Amino acid sequence: MSISDFLINKYGPLMTLDELAQVLKRSEDGLRVCLVKKNKFYSAIAGARVHLGRRLHFSTTAVGSILENGKGMEQ
Repeated sequence: MSISDFLINKYGPLMTLDELAQVLKRSEDGLRVCLVKKNKFYSAIAGARVHLGRRLHFSTTAVGSILENGKGMEQ
C-alpha cells in the first residue's frame, strides 16, 4: 500500500489543515508559518492547496505523491 493510498483511506480526497499537520507532525500554527516560507518541500505542499469557499483543504493525492517522491527533500 502506497502512502497516497493510506492517506486517501484515512482522510478521503481532501485533508484539512489540522489533518495535514498531524501527518507532518507539526502544529497547525507551525504549518501555516512553513507554508509561506521559501522552502522547496513546503512550497510543493502549498501547491496542493484547495480553497472551498473560505476553508482551506489539501489534495490528499498530491500530498501523498509529494511524500512518496520526496519532492523538495533534496538539498
